[in-house]
Amino acid sequence: MNLLTKTFNSHRLQSIVLAVVVIATWEGACRVFAISSLVLPTPSAVAVKLVSLFVTGIIWSHLWATLIEIVAGFVFGVIAGLVIGAMISLIPVLERLVYPYLVALQTLPKVAIAPLFIIWFGYGLTSKIVITALVCFFPVLVAVIAGFHSTDVDQLDMMKAFGATKWQTLIRLRVPSALVLIFAGLEIAAVLAVIGAIVGEFVGAQVGLGYLVVTLNFGLDVPGVFAVLIVLSAIGLAMHGIMRIAARRYVFWIRRNEAPVLS
Repeated sequence: MNLLTKTFNSHRLQSIVLAVVVIATWEGACRVFAISSLVLPTPSAVAVKLVSLFVTGIIWSHLWATLIEIVAGFVFGVIAGLVIGAMISLIPVLERLVYPYLVALQTLPKVAIAPLFIIWFGYGLTSKIVITALVCFFPVLVAVIAGFHSTDVDQLDMMKAFGATKWQTLIRLRVPSALVLIFAGLEIAAVLAVIGAIVGEFVGAQVGLGYLVVTLNFGLDVPGVFAVLIVLSAIGLAMHGIMRIAARRYVFWIRRNEAPVLS
């Protein structure tokens, strides 16, 4: 435990040092080479703009709108992926008939079909939630199908031998066996949820961080654009972190061991 704690602290310290070095190099390069802020703003200018967006309150309405789109779209996409993935895994005819069409739907570029959702659901939050849910749906679907198919055949035979019902087999064997892959899909979907919401806002929106990025870009406020991108990155990291914490909580039998550091 002490070795793992020291290793974790060492890795965290290394990450902080790397971030400081990158930011210092970025700041120094911009100043030494006199790079225009329209091309690449300095980290200090981005930090000032970031603080200004929160202090003046400009960002708050956009932030809440995007958070609602991300969370709601993620939840709906995950629920749909879990339910449909389980149905496809347990009913072979659905995998033969339905799954190819779901793959075809996923191959459609979301940027290309996003205007259709704007037409169907309007410029409000609903269209962005639908787009986000669609983006999150497929990774969860694939993870559920792969997880259910990875169930050990001998264990399934043992459950049948003991007279377990299909429902008991599903709850006590298939779901626990699939949890590792399911949470892997959830981690991917959590990051893609941010992308889905921003794609929808780029196509057509009246509020949101994506809309704010477009507005700042038209005003040639490059430090502001970078500041909003930092906020979006923070949201994505938070979503991913929550899924990792949940995975450690509910898939407690899996340990992500780290190799010991040689000193």
